[in-house]
Amino acid sequence: MSDFTIFYTDDDEDDLCIFADAVESIPQNITLQTYSGGQNFLNAIFDPPATPYVVFLDLNMPGKNGFDVLEELRNSDYKKDIPVVIYSTSSEPGIIEKCRKLGANCFITKPVLMNDIIKSIEHAMQIDWKKFIPNQSNFVFKY
Repeated sequence: MSDFTIFYTDDDEDDLCIFADAVESIPQNITLQTYSGGQNFLNAIFDPPATPYVVFLDLNMPGKNGFDVLEELRNSDYKKDIPVVIYSTSSEPGIIEKCRKLGANCFITKPVLMNDIIKSIEHAMQIDWKKFIPNQSNFVFKY
C-alpha cells in the first residue's frame, strides 16, 4: 500500500501518545502528526501544503473544540474535503448525529484496548475517502 499521513488532534497528552504507539505498530508506512488542541491543528492544516489522508479529531477540548474545528474545515474552500474521523469518548446518539450533520466522515468511540485502537486506525486507512459517502449505517465504526 501507499504511504499515508494522519493528523490527530486531542488535548490529552496520554491519548496522543497511545495513538502514536498504535500507529507505530501498524505495518503500513504512516506518518503521524499530532496536535494538542483545536487551534494548533487549524494553524497547521491551513499552512500549505499540509493535507493529510485523514484527520482524527477529538471533540472535548478547551478553546476550539472538535465541533468548532470541524465547522471551520467544512467552511474552508481549500480544506473542506479532507476526511475527518471524530475520535471521542462520547457515544451519545445526539452527539454522533451532530457530527454527521456537521460533515464528519466517520465516528469512532475511543477504544480502551490497544488492539481496538489499531483496528480503528486500520479501518480509516482502508477507506477510499474519495468514494465513501457517510450515512446512518456506515458512519459509526464498531471495532
